[in-house]
Amino acid sequence: MSSASTNRASLSRVSFGGLTTSAQGLGCMGMSEGYPPYGPGSWDEAVTTVHRALDLGITMIDTADAYGLGHNEVLVGRAIAGRRDEVQLATKAGIERMSGDTWTLRGNATYLKRACDASLLRLGVDHIDLYYLHRVAPDAEIEESVGALADLVKEGKIGHIGLSEVDGTLLRRAHAVHPITAVQSEYSIWSRDLEQSVADALRDLGVGLVAYSPLGRGFLTGAVDVTALPAGDARRRLPRFQTTDNQSIADGVRALAEARGVTPAQIALAWVHARGERLGVPVVPIPGTRRVKWLEQNAAAAAVALTPEDVTILDALADQVVGGRY
Repeated sequence: MSSASTNRASLSRVSFGGLTTSAQGLGCMGMSEGYPPYGPGSWDEAVTTVHRALDLGITMIDTADAYGLGHNEVLVGRAIAGRRDEVQLATKAGIERMSGDTWTLRGNATYLKRACDASLLRLGVDHIDLYYLHRVAPDAEIEESVGALADLVKEGKIGHIGLSEVDGTLLRRAHAVHPITAVQSEYSIWSRDLEQSVADALRDLGVGLVAYSPLGRGFLTGAVDVTALPAGDARRRLPRFQTTDNQSIADGVRALAEARGVTPAQIALAWVHARGERLGVPVVPIPGTRRVKWLEQNAAAAAVALTPEDVTILDALADQVVGGRY
C-alpha cells in the first residue's frame, strides 16, 4: 500500500464511553502555533486541511483553548461551520496562558465553567462533544474539576468528559465522580509510559485512549535532525532531542517502512492503531498537521496492517530510548 492510497470515502469507526468517532483524528494545534521550522500557519491552508480531513472520514477534530491563545478554537470553529454534524469536536481547558511561555494550571469549578463558555463562543457552537481537563491543576482536587465538568454535561454544553495526562489512580478517582470517556496522552513507539501508569485503569473502566504526538513530535518520520534544531524550537528543551543516541529508533522505523513500501510516518501510526487490541483499549491517534499532503499520508496509515514480526521489531525500539519526555 502506498502513501497515496487515500481515496476511500471514510475511515473505520471506534466507540468508547458512549462516543463514536473515526479511528484516526486530526490534531489542530500546529495550525496556530508550532515548531519554528514550519513558520507561521496559513488560515486558508488550515481550513482546507480540516475540510479534506472530513472528506476522508476523519471526524475527531482536536483543539484547546490554550492553542494559539484561543486562535486555534476560532480557526477550527470557522473550518467546521456548515459541517458541524460530521464532527466529534474535542477541546480542552485547564492551561491558562498569558503569553507564549507563561501559563498557569487551573482546575477549579468557577474557572472551568467560565472557560467552557468562552470556548463555545470562540468555536461558534452550542455544545462540545468531548471536553478535556487539559492538566490536573494544583488549585483543585480532581473531584472538584470533574464535578464542574459533570455540571456542564447536565447543562448540555458538553457531551463527554475527558482527561489529559493522568495516571490510573487519578482516572479512577475522576471516574467515580462522573464517567470519563477518554484520556488523551502522548503515545508512540518511543513514548510508552502510559502502558505502566494508566492502561489497566483504561481497560477496567472502558475508557478510550486518544494518542497525541503519535509520530514522536516528528522524530519518528525520520525528518528531524536533532543537531540542527533552530534556536527557539521547543523540542530543544526535551531530553530526547538533546542527544543523537535515539537516531537508531528513527532508523529502525525507516528501514521497516522501506521494506514495506510505505512511509516511516505510516509505520509509526500503524503501530499506534494496532495497540488497541493488544492493550484491550480503544486507541485513536490524532496526528497533527496543517498540510493536506501529510494529512492524506497519515490517513492512509489506518490501512497498513503490521505483521507480528513487524510489531516485534517496533516494540524493541522502545527499549532503546534515551532521555525522558520532559
